[in-house]
Amino acid sequence: MSKGLNAMQDDMADPDIRRFVDAINAAYAEHAATPGASMATRREVAERVRRPWREGGPIMAETREMDIEGARLRLHRPVADEKLPVMLYIHGGGWMLFSIDTHDRLMREYAARAGIAVIGIDYSLSPENKFPVALEECAAALGWIAAQADALGLDADRVLIGGDSAGANLSVATCLLQRQRRHPLPIAMLLNYGAFAPEHTPSYARFGAGDYSLEADEMDAFWAAYVADPAQLVDPLVAPLRADLTGLPPAFLAIADCDILADCNHEFARKLEEAGVPTRAVTYQGATHSFLEAMSIAPLAQRALDEQAAWIRDTLKI
Repeated sequence: MSKGLNAMQDDMADPDIRRFVDAINAAYAEHAATPGASMATRREVAERVRRPWREGGPIMAETREMDIEGARLRLHRPVADEKLPVMLYIHGGGWMLFSIDTHDRLMREYAARAGIAVIGIDYSLSPENKFPVALEECAAALGWIAAQADALGLDADRVLIGGDSAGANLSVATCLLQRQRRHPLPIAMLLNYGAFAPEHTPSYARFGAGDYSLEADEMDAFWAAYVADPAQLVDPLVAPLRADLTGLPPAFLAIADCDILADCNHEFARKLEEAGVPTRAVTYQGATHSFLEAMSIAPLAQRALDEQAAWIRDTLKI
């Protein structure tokens, strides 16, 4: 969490995104968990801090809660009585935090703007549940969507996958796992400031001290908690930047310019293009990690959502 910019530094963040980051950090300071607090307490604090940013936004024609093999799902439909394409959305939070509640507005925004259904998944969190538990749950959700599509009024032939940060990681890893098992792939990937490899890059040094949302030490702790053995960090299903990306679905990458993961995202976009995957990578100047959650106050986040929705509609030929 941000420690505050030195007054002598140049702040590269968009002013509205800076307001968002500062508000998040003030809320964490207000609701701070005591040192050594349990994961349950840390998650409760994170939910409380994010609550104001999930409120408001589009009203859905239908919102339905469902369960699959212990994982909670939430379906948002922007219109009723119509067979809709669907996106499985996988929330971020370093595989340790957040939920379909913290990301509820973001999912509703995609549903309303793109004219699609969105299903969010509350996958099992680390460190209690190590790799590959969350990954297997996301893959199972894709199978469940295909099996239940007719009953839910969804188009099984137009299924996307998307996520932010750790959720973007899981989105790509799910596609890799589907390809490995010769199962159907989603037709597109929406990847927001993804965590695709654990190695530090120059953007870590530039943005990782805590002034731009996600800290370097924080990200290292997330990676360490996700795996049972550090040797797993080289597994392409853990670090998709190491994977053969041939045959993956078309991708939209929203890259936050002021993010420790910026370099990793640029490299991942380059590798997708080298593998022949149709790729649109957009760098949002002045954006920090998690900037899409600032949609209620930041035109930059609104623009990114509009551009992504237009790409979804174009990809789906809606």
